[in-house]
Amino acid sequence: MRRKKILVKGPALSASGYGEQTRFALECLKSREDIFDIFVEPINWGKTGWISMDTDMAQWINHMIMKTHFHNQNHGIYDISLQVTIPNEWQKIAPINVGYTAGVETNLVAPVWIEKSTLMDRIITTSKHAADSYTGTSYTARNNETGEVVGDYRTSTPIHPVNYCTRYTDATSLDIDFKTKFNFLTVAQWGPRKNVENTIRWFLDVFRENEDVGLVLKCNIMKNCVLDRHYTRVKLNNMLSAYPDRKCSVYLLHGDLTNGEMAALYSHPKIKGLLSLTHGEGFGLPLFEAACNGLPVLAPDWSGQVDFLYGNVKNKKGKINRKALYTKLNYTLETVPPQAVWEGVIQKESKWCNVIEKDCKDKLNSFYKNYNFAVGKAKKLKAHLSKEFAPDKKYAEFVEQILNCMPEAPSSDNVLVFD
Repeated sequence: MRRKKILVKGPALSASGYGEQTRFALECLKSREDIFDIFVEPINWGKTGWISMDTDMAQWINHMIMKTHFHNQNHGIYDISLQVTIPNEWQKIAPINVGYTAGVETNLVAPVWIEKSTLMDRIITTSKHAADSYTGTSYTARNNETGEVVGDYRTSTPIHPVNYCTRYTDATSLDIDFKTKFNFLTVAQWGPRKNVENTIRWFLDVFRENEDVGLVLKCNIMKNCVLDRHYTRVKLNNMLSAYPDRKCSVYLLHGDLTNGEMAALYSHPKIKGLLSLTHGEGFGLPLFEAACNGLPVLAPDWSGQVDFLYGNVKNKKGKINRKALYTKLNYTLETVPPQAVWEGVIQKESKWCNVIEKDCKDKLNSFYKNYNFAVGKAKKLKAHLSKEFAPDKKYAEFVEQILNCMPEAPSSDNVLVFD
């Protein structure tokens, strides 16, 4: 079978969630270069920065970009396009087109997403939540001239979730210490969706009298530049000024950290848990990375992270049950606030989760007092992820979704190997 020329269009060199997603897609396709002839068209993603070009993967991507440039100059064509971005930007640019999106963190997608889905032969999402939001959204279609209701407007394009795979990186030297012995870690961009303000407030309310506890914020507002660090620090200090007599500590980590340095942070002996009050995730990479490193996680039981924070556990009778292997934070589903509405992406009538304050504070206290219980669950989750989210499995799942779009696709029984 002739190798299929596949154009991957996405923010391949961006230091963003969609950048990670593009690179994961490329890793999957690269695992089957016997099937795919890979080309890369990079796009920008907002105002985010760029990844380092020192890694083998970044250099390979750069080589693919140059290869694509020459291919286009010679009027080359493609068999398949894989478009890694929000659906608003999808286009019909090849005989077969696949949209790959993290979806939306709410329970509904915008009408334009349904319209754009008709241009795709298949949609791949990062989580079941993202797929369900897409397939579960419908709008009433009306005739513009008569106002007559003509039926439900929903997507009919096949949609399938494929989660990220485990990615273990050896911890490198991280010359950071904390005066507090027991620290929660939050990794987030400081915006409406991540709920950072309540994370800080509720932590301070619970531990303000405890000098042994700290909150480590690996945060930025938009970029990892010096100006952004200044604004982030000012924003944090303004919040901390309301707690002048606190004994607990709050630390700000700002700037780029390598994968090895992040692994060192997740495994730091004084970092005891990953705390997230997120309103919703398309997947939740920091939570996933923490869990893969065996760090206990506290998070709401809703959206993308649910795919990987449950594991298969054998009970006393030998029966295997799916069980939450993290500290679940209770929540309510509520309409997104006006400041979170994003025209064409986050609908004003859509909902996301709000963690319940009292439950969160109770769980923080319990986590601190019964830490060994949380560690036991985290060890089981790490073992589960190592087996069920192994690279070979997830690469094969992703490749299979692309193959299923190809009219003369070889049987997956012949080309895919699961360990």
